Amino acid sequence: WMLKTFRKYGKENVLNQNIQVWQNFNSPTLLDNNQIIDQKTEYIRNNPVRTGFVIIPEDYKHSSASSYSPIKTLDF
Repeated sequence: WMLKTFRKYGKENVLNQNIQVWQNFNSPTLLDNNQIIDQKTEYIRNNPVRTGFVIIPEDYKHSSASSYSPIKTLDF
């Protein structure tokens, strides 16, 4: 189903010919204080929850939110 979705959006995008995985734009945010860093970290950790892959962020295997993940963040 994922490949089908990537192909669908790839065909709809004039900048692509095959598959579309990422959006073609970005909106950089300056991470200049702990509040913004925490907000962005939580946003990223909750992506698998928003898409319906898991119920809580810690259940996603590749998330820094899980204690057994090799991906670590600093706690300040």
